[in-house]
Amino acid sequence: MVETLNTFFPDHIRRAVKASKVPSVVTEENVFQEGDPNILPILDEMVEALILPGSGIDGLDNLEELYAKAEAGKPCLLLVEHYSNLDLSIVSTLVRRAGGRGEEIGKAIIAIAGMKLNEDNPGVAAFAGAYSRIVIYPSRSLQEMDPENDKAEITRGNSINRAALKAIIRHKYKGNIVLVFPSGTRYRPWDPESKKGVREIDSYIRSFEYMCFIALNGQILNVQKTDMLNDAVSKDLVRVTASPVISCDKFREKAKAAAGEDGDKKQAVADAIMDELEKMHITAEEKRQKLLN
Repeated sequence: MVETLNTFFPDHIRRAVKASKVPSVVTEENVFQEGDPNILPILDEMVEALILPGSGIDGLDNLEELYAKAEAGKPCLLLVEHYSNLDLSIVSTLVRRAGGRGEEIGKAIIAIAGMKLNEDNPGVAAFAGAYSRIVIYPSRSLQEMDPENDKAEITRGNSINRAALKAIIRHKYKGNIVLVFPSGTRYRPWDPESKKGVREIDSYIRSFEYMCFIALNGQILNVQKTDMLNDAVSKDLVRVTASPVISCDKFREKAKAAAGEDGDKKQAVADAIMDELEKMHITAEEKRQKLLN
């Protein structure tokens, strides 16, 4: 029998939903949603119930360097691989329990999150509410709409995204680290396109100064073709790997130059990000396998 979030964590879901204050409808007035300290321990318990001994973080010193720049008022990004709806929980839990300045770093993270986390399922919304987020209307969803038939929803989406942009500008100079999943969605093995970086990530790179990449190795939640709470849970050794601090401007200019004169420079930046994450993932997986063996 395959265990799912629903079957493995029914009490955690119930407790989170009962405590949740997450708005079920996203508007331009509530795109910034502060993490709920009453729900955070529930998500920590879930991660800790699934990760095996040997799980942890590599490159905490890199995150501490990035955080020091954020404290100095520099806009800083985390660009993270995306495999499941527990990825943010994994990063948050393992960083905060890593010692050093990990607890401060965890509290400083603000994630960019798609609005369906709020609107699709009360349990998923409650879990998302553990973490500070700026909610966006995903570009992929807007692009799939019909300009005539979906005019009202397109207007709503654009309004939410304008408000989200203002929220990002407001928070990125206040010692926060903005976390973005550059693929814009979870990787689904049956859909290779889901691992492709979205062009819009170029706008983030352009408007921030420093960043770290984060590779995630080990799977404790596996995406299924149903609703999010039916994703399959499994126990695994999980490693979070943070890259050295990188200049956003230098990385972006190098990626654009490689695209050539006629290339899609925004997509080139997105592709370069995903290439770097893939390289980190492969190297980290080799190390993880040694820990498993």
